[in-house]
Amino acid sequence: MPRLPLGDWADSGVQWLVTHMGWLFDAVKAVVEGMYDGVNAVLTAPEPLLLAGILAVLAWWLRGLVAGVLAFGGFVLVDSLDLWERAMSTLALVLVATLIALVLSVPLGIWAARSRTVSAALRPVLDLLQTMPSMVLLIPAILFFGLGTAAGVIATLIFALAPGVRMTELGIRQVDAELVEAAEAFGTTRRDTLLRVQLPLALPTIMAGINQVIMLSLSMVVIAGMVGTGGLGGAVNEAIGQLDIGFGFEAGVGIVVLAIYLDRITGALGAQISPLGRRASAKARAASGVTVWSHRPRPVVAVAGVAVLALVAGGLGVFGPSSGTAEASATDIGRGKEIKLGYIPWDEGIASTFLWKELLERRGFEVSTTQYAAGPLYTGLATGQIDFQTDSWLPTTHAEYWKKYGKQLDDLGSWYSPTSLELTVPAYMKDVNSLADLKGKSSAFKGKIVGIEPSAGMMGLLKDKVLGAYGLKGSYDVVDGSTPAMLAELKRAYAKKEPIVVTLWSPHWAYSDYKLKKLKDPKGAWGKGDSVHTLSRKGFASDNPEVGAWLKDFSMTEKQLTGLESQISKAGKGKEQDAVRAWLDRNPGLADKWAPVAGQGDEDQAAG
Repeated sequence: MPRLPLGDWADSGVQWLVTHMGWLFDAVKAVVEGMYDGVNAVLTAPEPLLLAGILAVLAWWLRGLVAGVLAFGGFVLVDSLDLWERAMSTLALVLVATLIALVLSVPLGIWAARSRTVSAALRPVLDLLQTMPSMVLLIPAILFFGLGTAAGVIATLIFALAPGVRMTELGIRQVDAELVEAAEAFGTTRRDTLLRVQLPLALPTIMAGINQVIMLSLSMVVIAGMVGTGGLGGAVNEAIGQLDIGFGFEAGVGIVVLAIYLDRITGALGAQISPLGRRASAKARAASGVTVWSHRPRPVVAVAGVAVLALVAGGLGVFGPSSGTAEASATDIGRGKEIKLGYIPWDEGIASTFLWKELLERRGFEVSTTQYAAGPLYTGLATGQIDFQTDSWLPTTHAEYWKKYGKQLDDLGSWYSPTSLELTVPAYMKDVNSLADLKGKSSAFKGKIVGIEPSAGMMGLLKDKVLGAYGLKGSYDVVDGSTPAMLAELKRAYAKKEPIVVTLWSPHWAYSDYKLKKLKDPKGAWGKGDSVHTLSRKGFASDNPEVGAWLKDFSMTEKQLTGLESQISKAGKGKEQDAVRAWLDRNPGLADKWAPVAGQGDEDQAAG
């Protein structure tokens, strides 16, 4: 049977939309980003403890004193983990996605409840949205809206849309038909019947749908973190990419705090605004009596409490730092100009990215760094959403991305060479010295070659060319994973003296920490060694001539690079820039050599 080119049709359709409907996607992106920026600004304006107090008062009003105390404790925990800004970013993303999802889903649910034809037409669409793997939604989101919050919000709301439609339809259909008939018998219009009879009685079910929308939105934030939305999802994505268990656990705790709070609040809010819910709550309180732990203040008291907190905060000046003008210095070249860096979680990429973050900040620029997989990173560069990245391996490893995006990028030159790609085994594997020696020994390695990120260029080269050149296809499976996962597996096998073969490259600090052997490649299947290049968006160097000149002249020796990598590895997650500062302090003069400023002494210019 001939292959149905469904994927080709989908690809063509997306390309047509990108080409002909770009204006619409730009407008949607502007609206979504504007909403997100507004909500995020409100959430991050007050000091963390102030906002935690406001959120706790809300929980106290809706669920009682215990809920308020626990809510305050949970948000204090998030702040103590230094995750407050990330948590508020995630909360802003969830709120915006939920709001847009409800604006779309509630009217659709009402329409479906009133028309069986509409309900039948929507059902397969909703089934598709609920069963489609969430990561697949990111692909068109990136193409339509680029990297960042807009793509994350759109993918999130599409993923979370279905429960809002289904529960709204279900709630309205469950309203007693006799009540509807009675309302119509008294001459009530269809609009008033909907607003005064059906929606109030369906409210508990609709609120359950809203709760599901929020929970699904939160479950999507980790996936959305892959396209640069930041927040707690970005933190989890970084932890996965670098196999940092501690940081991942802390970010996960932050997501749990948000999830529990939003779940309890929306559940209680449904009871408060629903006539049936208020009646049931009043009966429950009357039957059990009021205790200090279950006491809930009246709405006016809750509002007064929030107002008092706000006034106290204003009096204490905790709404953030006051604005002021800083005196410009000779090294303040950037004057606060923003530069966005992206990086792949490879050691040399992390080291060079945070090195340039520190150098540029010393020269007065505002620098943000975001971790991506290789595909989204190159997409972000090509669309101008990332200014530059320092870890492009050319001409071989990243040849596929250069072929696709090269016309939309500027190559600012190589800063390190030569490199090499290789399969590597521990030195205690005495009888394995070349790629040819792997043939017939797959059982010793359990038929596995431990790989890194599937988007990495060397993985495609290994699967498509290297294995075939040495007759290893069919006897070995390349295990996709991540660089940290590969290093963890290497460490575990090395400690037990077990056979293992991994994908590795030079330079890499693993060669100094372990006794390893690079498997020889007599057939040259890996190709010639790459150089590590800095690539930028089109026109970045002309927009920033000083930075462009610095990057074009930049180079590192193997000793410098591996030393910096080792320093960062020992410092741990979240302390990369501290490690860079410590390394620069031990290597005086390098900062002024790589990012020179007119007027500095010749001695500083030539140091390092």
